[in-house]
Amino acid sequence: MTENRPALIDAIGLGRMFNDGTKALDRVTLNIPTGSFTSIVGPSGCGKSTLLRMLAGLDIPTAGALDWPDGRPAEGETGFVFQEATLLPWANVWDNIYLPLRLAGRSREAVTDDVEAAIRLVGLDGFEQSYPRQLSGGMKMRTSVARALVTKPRMLLMDEPFAALDEITRLRLNDDLLRIFDVQQCTIIFVTHSVFEAVYLSQRVVVMSRRPGRVVAGHTIDLPWPRLPALRTSAEFGKICRAVSDDLEKYGS
Repeated sequence: MTENRPALIDAIGLGRMFNDGTKALDRVTLNIPTGSFTSIVGPSGCGKSTLLRMLAGLDIPTAGALDWPDGRPAEGETGFVFQEATLLPWANVWDNIYLPLRLAGRSREAVTDDVEAAIRLVGLDGFEQSYPRQLSGGMKMRTSVARALVTKPRMLLMDEPFAALDEITRLRLNDDLLRIFDVQQCTIIFVTHSVFEAVYLSQRVVVMSRRPGRVVAGHTIDLPWPRLPALRTSAEFGKICRAVSDDLEKYGS
């Protein structure tokens, strides 16, 4: 599914040592094909979020390099969805989504169509004037995803965005994310602690070891596309989940 696609980004021997001597990452090598959906799983503290921050340019590796074969994304071409929705409490849904465009100096009038398209894409029609205090956890995360997508990024980085949500909301947002992936056709890198979520969403799952984090296994997810909810109860889905879980137990404990 992704084997013949050109790389969007190559991580080559990445390492990250913090000032206190903590070694978060060690010789991480990873190829991210353009237009792919890759999930990263690993034990707590293995450097998954640190790796994501380096891919976003928010942190600097102390070893190795990041290579962008067709040029590093320009400003606004990378979207980031954090573990928390991090919405501005004094701004409504429309203005929270407008924020990155406003910071880029674009007027409300010029981006109205883009903001409203992002709102429709995440299913927040009718809630444009609602404030974060009026939203459920799932709706807050939808707003955060829309804010990351409104700039039409080439790459969307997601750091455990659904971890704090109830199971029903999480499953629904998984399906919505796959729909968004098909529509936007951007590259998604998704960090999660859930093997089931990673396998369901992804074309490839990367397994990291305990700290210092290294890439120790990769699984191509050869399951039907588009993904349908019934897949979660299939024998093949369970088989792949067990294989990923075995790697986590082998390298992450």
